[in-house]
Amino acid sequence: MAEMTIAEALRQALREEMRRDPRVFLLGEDIGVPGGFGGAFTVTLGLAEEFGRQRVRDTPISEAAIAGVAIGAALCGMRPVADVQYSDFLFNMMDQLVNQAAKLRYMSAGALAVPMVMRAPVGATARGAQHAQSPEAFFTHVPGLKVVAPATAYDAKGLLKAAIRDDNPVLFFEHKLLYGSKGARSEKGAVSPKGEVPDEEYIVPIGEAMVRRVGKDVTIVASLLMLYRALEAAGVLAQEGIEAEVIDPRTLVPFDKERVLHSVKKTGRLVIVEEDNLTNGWGAEVAAWMADEAFVWLDAPIKRVAAPDVPPPFAPVLEQHYVPSTARVVDTVRSLFGVY
Repeated sequence: MAEMTIAEALRQALREEMRRDPRVFLLGEDIGVPGGFGGAFTVTLGLAEEFGRQRVRDTPISEAAIAGVAIGAALCGMRPVADVQYSDFLFNMMDQLVNQAAKLRYMSAGALAVPMVMRAPVGATARGAQHAQSPEAFFTHVPGLKVVAPATAYDAKGLLKAAIRDDNPVLFFEHKLLYGSKGARSEKGAVSPKGEVPDEEYIVPIGEAMVRRVGKDVTIVASLLMLYRALEAAGVLAQEGIEAEVIDPRTLVPFDKERVLHSVKKTGRLVIVEEDNLTNGWGAEVAAWMADEAFVWLDAPIKRVAAPDVPPPFAPVLEQHYVPSTARVVDTVRSLFGVY
């Protein structure tokens, strides 16, 4: 076992997969610049020196070009891992991702595969409306794409290895405040969770949720940074006699509906927490599933905690109000028990 940050765990996953499979290569902006940071958040630091710049390829500042190269390379049998500096820039790739990468396997009746990974940082970190979004829900709506969102170092490594080996295109979302990067790339307000990562080979299967805290009174489903807010809230609620079960979905597509359903049948209450704005978020789909399949077990309305329906603000005081807080999660759970 080694204790790693999420950035270190991702780097180790890339290193191991590049050593294992010569078809794996990296591309993106500033990921292999000599003397650089190793991408925007240090994940590729040192990999260009180890594998050479033919396999760690710096690209022009053109996300459409990055997507086109990655999709073309995947169709030709390579396994590209693209670094998108900010997830907001995925919108510059929408035609390639939605109309090409996501559909080609289906349109070819399985004759074509698109084994590519798009790594994209999400979350509000005082960078304003165009560098602070959490756009996971956009891509959960696209058949043919897998959507992964790890919140721990163990999962980051295991899920990235699984994503690289998958024959489908995978959107791999990472939260800026969870990387644990150091020095010039450290983030103000970072949670920076370190975790034990095995030395031996392992993968985390795509599509399996994890119960992070066991409870009997209410189920809280939360991903990425919001997982840590939910766990903090569960600690506060426990002091009031409310035991929350906290579930980390880890993967948004495919979604482990059965794990959530099993928990809701036990607790009778459900709260879903996501950083994206409320309307049509992935949490709305989870709420719809549970309303359809767990209605008879519910003792209270399903509640969602999310950002308001405005772009992420730049001003720190407004951003603090925008991003769901531990207190909001606590208050939402209390309301299900008639406590205000």
